[in-house]
Amino acid sequence: MILPSQRHLFGMPRDVCYLNAAYMTPQTIRMEEVGDWSLRLKSRPWELAPADFFTEVEKLRSVFARLIDASADDIAITPSASYGLAIAAKNLKPAKDSRILLLEEQFPSNVYPWMRVAEQSGAKLEFVPMPSDYDMTGAVLDRIETLGDQIALAALPHHYWSNGVKVDLAAVGRACRKYGIRLALDLTQSLGAVPFSVRDVDPDYITAAAYKWLFGPYIVSYFYAAPRNQADLPIEENWINRAGSEDFAGLVHYQKEYLPGARRFDVGERANFALVPMARAALEQILDWGVVNIAETIAGHSRAIGEIFRRAGFEIIPGDKRGPHLMGALSKDPLPEDFLVKLQEHGVYLSVRGRSVRIAPHVYNDAEDIERLARAMTFL
Repeated sequence: MILPSQRHLFGMPRDVCYLNAAYMTPQTIRMEEVGDWSLRLKSRPWELAPADFFTEVEKLRSVFARLIDASADDIAITPSASYGLAIAAKNLKPAKDSRILLLEEQFPSNVYPWMRVAEQSGAKLEFVPMPSDYDMTGAVLDRIETLGDQIALAALPHHYWSNGVKVDLAAVGRACRKYGIRLALDLTQSLGAVPFSVRDVDPDYITAAAYKWLFGPYIVSYFYAAPRNQADLPIEENWINRAGSEDFAGLVHYQKEYLPGARRFDVGERANFALVPMARAALEQILDWGVVNIAETIAGHSRAIGEIFRRAGFEIIPGDKRGPHLMGALSKDPLPEDFLVKLQEHGVYLSVRGRSVRIAPHVYNDAEDIERLARAMTFL
């Protein structure tokens, strides 16, 4: 279902055409209201009971689990995508001379941990370049079939951060299971805008920052650990992820056991009374819109925007090779240094990554935004 413009849910000025959700999404008016309330809690600490360190974060865990078809027990609350990848890197132990599969020019937060793992283990990084036809799924599957069980693990995104080129993770998941390859995913640039189910992919770990397509605040992120990995080691030892931590009077009765499931991976101070309620409000809004509806709605905007850039001489990555939400428009010549500045002078906001103009609309955009972009492009 195509959603009508949801601009009324945001405090966005009418003269702003924001096409940069891949950079950061704006928060809704409802999130602002929840944030005002939750931030003021610190002024009234006597109203916070020990149970409050657990109840709101458990609600957040459950809402996120619904988004990916998982159980609340599978979810940890972390401060960043890189924190989740650090957990994965700590527990995945590739053998010497095995391969760690990555995409060429993948976002660095999903490369640096594996550089360290390779250095420590003697494994080798195996980068898959972007093919000329943008069939990244085919390129990844070909590399897996060629190397087979030489690959110990694959660390991948769902969609390329710079231009939206997609990887069919269900197909990759099947290939990984065939050869016993462990799979760690960074879904920061897709989750919330594109449907995803752990049941289809069966990854070992997932990480996703909240502040992009999940509409959440900064310094909130989510981590999924498959049930088979929930006895792995966390990267920090804090009081709240141990069994019995609900009993504040008994905290000095030190415990070897952790809380059940993926809770052992939670960051310290996970309760985060100011931000956790905002993050939950954001996820509830996404579930209310429906991720399938979000994807269909954004796809319509992307088609209209792609035609504007095509008429301006840009190459548009084909729709069947990229996500509906994130599109790269490639310039044949170097872009003018003031390209973004000129667009912003006309109220249009997007990003440039290399030669690619990165375009990322959302459900708050409408026909007036598309018209504003078309007018702005005539001034370049």
